[in-house]
Amino acid sequence: MNMPAQQGRRRSQIWILVAVFFAPLALAFLLYYGGGGWRPPGSTNRGELISPARPLPSVELPTPSGAPLPASTWHGKWTLVYVGDGRCDDRCRAALILMRQTRLALNTDMARVQRVFLATGNCCDLTYLAAEHPGLAVARADNEPGAALLAAFPDAAEGSIYIVDPLGNLMMRHAPTAAPSKDLLEDLRKLLKLSHIG
Repeated sequence: MNMPAQQGRRRSQIWILVAVFFAPLALAFLLYYGGGGWRPPGSTNRGELISPARPLPSVELPTPSGAPLPASTWHGKWTLVYVGDGRCDDRCRAALILMRQTRLALNTDMARVQRVFLATGNCCDLTYLAAEHPGLAVARADNEPGAALLAAFPDAAEGSIYIVDPLGNLMMRHAPTAAPSKDLLEDLRKLLKLSHIG
């Protein structure tokens, strides 16, 4: 057997090995980034990721009692936020109940989560909020600092529930739904499980 033929066979074997190793990587890269936006099924989040996450501005908001809600509120815990009119119509009440029940369903992890209602006007139905939502932080956002804060929230007027991480980054939005949903709870459980902060 001559040497050039042997060397040619070795080279072809090396190229086959290289192709076997790199071809799946190249195919995956093309499908993911260049193949018409194909993504593998099974995305685990139920809400809409806000990408990139938006750091909330460091503003102090007044509460209905006049005491300030400090800018540090957004740091240290996971925060569920609802933005809406302070009279709190049916959609608002449904969202606040969902936030309350979601937090309670976290059991031992519920201390890692807080709830905030940002009232955009007509603040506030305090009798209802005190009776039905103890522990809910309520702040007025119908002012200049409030406008600066609300600018970070996409579609804030639509009755969505937002998730803010313990570093003060707005990172997920759950659109309002007609029926109660466990989607918010599932997302929050996953975030708490994966997080080493808050």
